[in-house]
Amino acid sequence: MQREVILTGIGGQGVQLAAKTLAMAATAEGRQVMMSSHYGGEMRGGQTEASVVVADADLRAVPILENAWSAMVMHGRYWPGVAARLRDGGVVVVNTTVAHELAPEESPSTDRLAMVGVPAGDIATGIGAPMAAGFVLLGAYAAVTGVVGADSLVESMKDLVPPYRTQHIAANEAAIRAGAQAVPRSHPAWVEVPV
Repeated sequence: MQREVILTGIGGQGVQLAAKTLAMAATAEGRQVMMSSHYGGEMRGGQTEASVVVADADLRAVPILENAWSAMVMHGRYWPGVAARLRDGGVVVVNTTVAHELAPEESPSTDRLAMVGVPAGDIATGIGAPMAAGFVLLGAYAAVTGVVGADSLVESMKDLVPPYRTQHIAANEAAIRAGAQAVPRSHPAWVEVPV
């Protein structure tokens, strides 16, 4: 089985770091992974997108996705292009702090997609880590789908943080765990076979 996720937002929101963390966590859990990053020339404020493909066996697709099972949306500015690529029944975890128009109760896409709203920016601010909203949303995505576990995300994040940014590790971990606790598992990625 294979699951795809498109992560989208605006440069500076942590989309690329979240994608790398997800890919490394899935690899650490023994899954096959491919990742691709797409972004404009701007360092901050422009479009940023990443694709991560996770499989429990050999991968069947390259990470430049024509369609996907799920999405993680940090900002709604580039949502229409992502929405068009999601398969019916897809799962979308959205940061409703800044993407109010995509809140599940307001989104016109809820009939075709399972929308899960998470106030990631508000949660990050509430735990004293306002710059870690991307990790809050990543933790929530992991909880909703079970693509990877929160512990694997935390360990992968620790591996990715450069030595000159280690002061952010505790806040990033708190953000991942707060996101994971904010939502229940509702759309499992992997079918569990009864023993």
